[in-house]
Order: sequence, then C-alpha cells, then structure tokens
Amino acid sequence: MTLTLVILVCCLPLAGALASILGAQARGIGIATAAGGAGALAAAIALVAHILSHGTYQAAVGFVYVDPLSSFFVVTVAIVVALAGLGSISYLCAEEAHRGLSRVQVRLYGIFFGFFAALMLASLETGNLGLVWVLVEASTLASAVLVAIEGRATSLEAAWKYIIISSFGVTIALVGTLFLYYSASVLDIVPDQRLTWPILFANAASLQPASVKFALLLAIIGYGTKVGLAPMHTWLPDAHAEAPSPASAMLSAALLNTGMYAIIRFQALTGPQLGRYGSVVLLVFGFASIAIGALFMVRRRNFKRLFAYSSVEHMGIIAVGLGFGGVLGVYGALLHTLNHAIGKCTLFLASGEVVLRYRTTLVSEVGGILGRAPVIGTVMLLGSLAILGSPPFGLFLSEFTIVRAGFVRQASLGFLLLALLALAFIGCAHTVAAMVLGKPRNETPPAAASLRSVGAVPLVIGLAALLLLGLWIPGDLNTLILKSIEAIR
Repeated sequence: MTLTLVILVCCLPLAGALASILGAQARGIGIATAAGGAGALAAAIALVAHILSHGTYQAAVGFVYVDPLSSFFVVTVAIVVALAGLGSISYLCAEEAHRGLSRVQVRLYGIFFGFFAALMLASLETGNLGLVWVLVEASTLASAVLVAIEGRATSLEAAWKYIIISSFGVTIALVGTLFLYYSASVLDIVPDQRLTWPILFANAASLQPASVKFALLLAIIGYGTKVGLAPMHTWLPDAHAEAPSPASAMLSAALLNTGMYAIIRFQALTGPQLGRYGSVVLLVFGFASIAIGALFMVRRRNFKRLFAYSSVEHMGIIAVGLGFGGVLGVYGALLHTLNHAIGKCTLFLASGEVVLRYRTTLVSEVGGILGRAPVIGTVMLLGSLAILGSPPFGLFLSEFTIVRAGFVRQASLGFLLLALLALAFIGCAHTVAAMVLGKPRNETPPAAASLRSVGAVPLVIGLAALLLLGLWIPGDLNTLILKSIEAIR
C-alpha cells in the first residue's frame, strides 16, 4: 500500500501532461491539471497518515524512502500543486480566449507543469542524495520551459538566466554530494550505499570531518541557489515575474522548498561532526537573504517582483530558524515552510487574476482592486498581511516561534530579526495597499479579463487555510512536525 501511495503522489500530477499529449483543449488541460493535483494531494495526505501510524518506509535499497520529514515536505508541495492546478484553469482559458497563448503553448504548459510537479514530488520520496540531485536538476529544466512559455523576449531572457544560474548552483551541489560520498569511504558499506540517507545518518559520527565540512558548505551554496538564498538569488525575481502566475506559485512555494529539504538533510548529516558550524553558515545566509529581500521590497514597481523578493526574505527566515536550531527553531522553520507555501501560492495566483484583468504587472497601472474585484482585492490585501506575519494568520505564529528561538539563542539576533521583519512589512504593505485601496486606474483596460468563478476557488481556499493555521494547529500536523524533528536529530 505504501509503495502505491508513493507512486500515485508522483504520477497523478502527470494527468495534465497526458491530456495535453492527447490533444485536449485549454479547459480540458486545465481541468486535468487540477484533478491531477487534487489527486496527488489526497495521496500525499494518505501517505502522511500511513507514515505516522506505521513509521518510515524504505524500499529498493533506499532509493525509495519516506520518513516524517520527507512526508511533511511531500504534503506541503502537494498542496501547492493542487492550488496551482486549480489556478491553471482560469489562466489557460483566459490566455486562449485572448490569443495570448497558441494551442501549442497551451499543450506545452500542461506537459511541463505536470513533469515539473512530478519531479519535485519524486525528489522528496528518495533516500539517495545522488538521486535527489538528479531530480532537482531535472525539475530545473522542466520549470524553465514554464518561465519562457509566453514567448516574450523578457520571458526568454529570464528563462535563460534561470537555467544558467540554477544549473551552476546545482553543479556546486553536485560537488558537495561527491564530497559527502568521499566522506563515507571510511564506512564499511558498499559504494552504492554511500549516498543513502538512513545509512549515512546512522553513521554520521564516523564520516570524515574535513570532507563533511566541504560537503555542507557546498550543499548550502548549491541548493541555496535553488532556494534563492542571497547572494545566489539573482535569477529568482526575473523568473517569478515572467512566468505565468500558476508557474510562479510553483516556483516560489514548491521548488524553493525542495532545495531547502536537501539542505536540511545535509545539515542533519554533518551535525555530529561539525557541531554548530552548519547553524552559523545558515544564519549568515539567512540574515543576508532577509535583509536583501526586505530592502528590495521597498517601492517595487512590479508587483510580481515584489512577491518574488518576499520569497527571498521568507527563505531567509526559514534558514534562520534552522540556524537557531533546537526544537523551537526547527519547529518554527518547518511550520513557516508550510505557511509560506500556502501564502505565497495564494498571492501569486491572486496576482495572476490581476494580470488577467489589467494586462500588466506594473504597480502604477493598477489601483482600486477592492472596489472593482472584491474577491481578488480581499485576497490580495489579507494575503499580503498574512505573508507579512500579521495575526491571526499562520505566518504570525511561525515567525513568532522563530523569533522566540532567536532570543533563546542570542537576544541580539532576535532583535535583528524583528527589525528586518518590520522593514519588510513597511515596504510590502505600502505597495499592496496602493494597489488594493488606491485610486482606480485603467477603468476600461483594452484586454481586461473577467474574473471566472473557478479562479476565485484556490484564492479562498488558500486564505482560509492561512487563517486556520493561525488559530489552530491540527494534532496530526503537530505530531508530523515533531516526528520530522526527531528524524534529523
């Protein structure tokens, strides 16, 4: 049964790809994509329940491996895939109706959206760190097509920049993986198992210290490029701004988390040998990311780039939580991973509806959204407040937990984190308020798209989930996070 669920999680997102190959129209591809995402989420939830009741699952000499940590990330990414799949219906229908995408482009979108989702989910269900690298790199190539799918010169440039920088970063991660492989040469195991997570973790104290140190540093830099940690973040604003909004949601709320998952695995392996070394490195990159993200959110002229820099900031917050360490810091980091995934997915989908109405991503050309489109305006306003850590939403709770961990670690770090969060709040809230509550602009935009009811569904679901997680953490979620912490300690 467990293997069946693992396979379903990876394969169901390919429903949209299959519909595209079979020649379905835009609406059919969108519906198949949404149905595949919903099915993957249902399978992921069933997989979590099975792991919580039966423990870690392992098969094929560790090539298939699902423990509480990986199942937590699987369900987080599956939520994003399901929401983005729903958002794809209105996006594809509107673009085809306004001739924004050709039939070939629509089918390419369905194919590569499905492969992108499947590869990310597969990378979270293997215990071989070499295979993790292969799947993460493959997801880069699949997602690059989505960035360039609309065929504009700026989209092609962003996709090229994304491929070059991300591939360079993942190459660095490969070198780190090779150092880890070498560090395991002292273990009495066959070479095929030197990158198998459970075996490495059980023998972490026996790994070669020097090689482990290089492996961790290179992994943080390499996978940190995929995560968008500063200063390796330069691809992220361009790619997020140019990709279709459902793809932007996948990039920000799912892809970044797969990179962070790999970093967590490497940090757990190196802890017994290096002590606080990994925590210090994560704190340096984390605070740099928060600072750069917050500064670049001030007076952004493009609202999709604004949300992209917000992703840089939040990945920094997660890295800082992991750097603070302890149960409190890691708990806050994992909870923030889930909250940010839902929140940023919701915001990018809402921004996509704004783009469909106004045919622009410039802040100066958008205004009065709340009066013209109450659902979109409400989600944009409340979703932005949520992503900025305002109560009673889930991100307030996770950020508060990380700040508490900072004061436990060192009071000055806690105050620094609070100051940077305040800067980010001011920069982002000012821009979003102008768009939502400001003077209406472009009263009759030439290519305005009416809001389809299906486009509002993922927005309402996402916002409701953020509110729920701020008021109540389900018992099973709390257990899953605690067991995830146990799995890497």
